[in-house]
Amino acid sequence: MTGAGEMIDYSFSVYDLEYFLLILTRVSCFIFVVPFFSMKNTPARIRLGISFFVAMLLYQVLSPASAVVYDTVMEYALIVMKEAITGLLIGFGANICTSILSFAGAVADMETGLSMMTLLDPATNQNTSITGVFYQYTFTMMFIASGMYRYLLGALADTFTLIPVNGAVFHADSLLESMVQFMSDYIIIGFRIVLPVFCATLLLNAVLGVMAKVSPQMNMFAVGIQLKILVGISTLFLTVGMLPGAADFLYREMKKMMTSFVGGLS
Repeated sequence: MTGAGEMIDYSFSVYDLEYFLLILTRVSCFIFVVPFFSMKNTPARIRLGISFFVAMLLYQVLSPASAVVYDTVMEYALIVMKEAITGLLIGFGANICTSILSFAGAVADMETGLSMMTLLDPATNQNTSITGVFYQYTFTMMFIASGMYRYLLGALADTFTLIPVNGAVFHADSLLESMVQFMSDYIIIGFRIVLPVFCATLLLNAVLGVMAKVSPQMNMFAVGIQLKILVGISTLFLTVGMLPGAADFLYREMKKMMTSFVGGLS
C-alpha cells in the first residue's frame, strides 16, 4: 500500500520478461562457470540466487536499445542459446586460468617425488596432486581476500555494454588466437609459480650427483627420496610469502583472457 488504497504496480510487458530472461541466461551461465562461484563447495541454490539477483540489478540499470525481434519460438530459442554461449565463453576465459595451478602443482610434485600420490579435489571432482590442491585453496583464499570476485561481477556487467543482448558476433579467428596466446602464458605463469621449488630441487640434484661420485658406496637413490621431499616442503614453507606476487600473475591473466574473449564476441 502506498497511500489511500493505492497499490504498487508490479505489471510488466511480455517484452520486459523476454529481455530479463535473456539477461538471466547470460548471468547464470557465467556464474556456473567462473572461478569461485563454480566450485562444488558452493551450493547450487546459492548460485541460482546470486544469478537471479544480479540479473535483477542489471535489468534495472540496462535499458534495451531495441526490442528483441523474433518471429517464431525457435528464433527466440536461438537467441537464448547465443546468450548462454556468450556467458559460458566469458566465464570460461577466467576459469581456464585456474588450470595453471594444477600444472604448477604437478611440476612441483614431480620434482619432489610426490607425484605418485593424488587427492580427489571436492571442488572439481578430479584427481589432483598434493601441491596442486595447496595452490588451489591458497589462491582461492587470496581470490576472496583481494575482492577479485567483485571484479568478475563488474566485468560481467560491462559485457552488456560491449556486447548488447542478442548482439554477440562470434569471431572464430580471434577466439582461436586468444587460446593460442593462453597456451604460451600457461607454461610461463606455471613455471613462475613453481620456480622456487624447481630451483631448490635442481640444486639438490646437483649436490646428490657430486656426492654420488665422492662416495659411490652410499645409496643416493634412497637418500635422495627423503631429501627431495624435505627440501620441497621446506621451500614451500619458506616461500609462502611470495604467493601473493604469484597470484598477481594469475589475476592479470584472468583479466587478459576475459578481455580477449569479450573482444572475440563483440
